[in-house]
Amino acid sequence: MDIKTVLSTCTPFLQRLEELYGRMDREYNRIAGLYGFDCRGCTDNCCHTFFYNHTYLEYCFLIKGLAELSDEKQKAVVDRAVAACAAMKREKTAGKKPRVLCPLNENGLCGMHGHRLMICRLHGIPYDLHTPGRPPFRGSGCFMFEKKCGSAQYIVFDRTPFYLDLSELELEFRQATGLGGKFKMTIAEMVAGFGTGRAVTRGEAP
Repeated sequence: MDIKTVLSTCTPFLQRLEELYGRMDREYNRIAGLYGFDCRGCTDNCCHTFFYNHTYLEYCFLIKGLAELSDEKQKAVVDRAVAACAAMKREKTAGKKPRVLCPLNENGLCGMHGHRLMICRLHGIPYDLHTPGRPPFRGSGCFMFEKKCGSAQYIVFDRTPFYLDLSELELEFRQATGLGGKFKMTIAEMVAGFGTGRAVTRGEAP
């Protein structure tokens, strides 16, 4: 499926996703502000963190941002993504957990900050997560948070409502588009796939 077709189909859902992202950002910034936490001076860039994305809708949001870049920037990002995919494959083959810089990173900052995904928006401060059938989980803050605010009393930041809202929105999107099956891709894989000019309609690396 070509990228333009996918984006024209998902526009109403992307608008709702942006509203959800806005709620995430406001709550994250509120809690981070109470801690007095920011990322300045970080020596352990979270853009090296290895994770998979599992939603078609966030994938569409990312490629929408890529489509808005100039041809020159698109090429640079795609080239970095292809190199990152190769590096991740080498590290996994060697039995290591990949630690490769995100292809969207430019001089230590996200080159597509407005189109970053949920996990990127929520990463950094400690959080609670309540999953049905499992004990409540409390995640720790990032390296820089522990360095700056590790001794601070925990301030409740519950990710659960954001996960649930995204899950419901993803389900609606899949029902409306007919997309199905598992989706499991890194940002590097998504960007590398964008370089082919076709959208991924299954959660498979290009």
